[in-house]
Amino acid sequence: MRIGELAAATGASPRALRHYEQAGLIRSERAANGYRGYDARTVVRVRNIRHLLAAGLTLDDVQVFLPCLDGDVAAAPPSDRGLRVALDRLAVLNERIAAQTEVRDRLEAALRHRSATDRRP
Repeated sequence: MRIGELAAATGASPRALRHYEQAGLIRSERAANGYRGYDARTVVRVRNIRHLLAAGLTLDDVQVFLPCLDGDVAAAPPSDRGLRVALDRLAVLNERIAAQTEVRDRLEAALRHRSATDRRP
């Protein structure tokens, strides 16, 4: 299967697929004309990669899940290492959310203050 077919089957862009390959998450064989050829089983692997990325993990985080990317990663029992990676990523996301919430609250307060001063006679 060529890269365009894999992209169509998975919803990933060809650029993303090349990035996954560069990260060592998927493999291709090069044809004589230089085109990448992928095994049909790569569809499941790419869908699992996209599932993990959509859950907030990074490509580096996804490396931990390499042994189970060819199966049903959503239904498989998580390994201790996988749980640790997910918990660490959750902590990072919670920190970012807290920081963004703080910035939003400061901006909201500044706008309220500005609005209140604009109404004075």
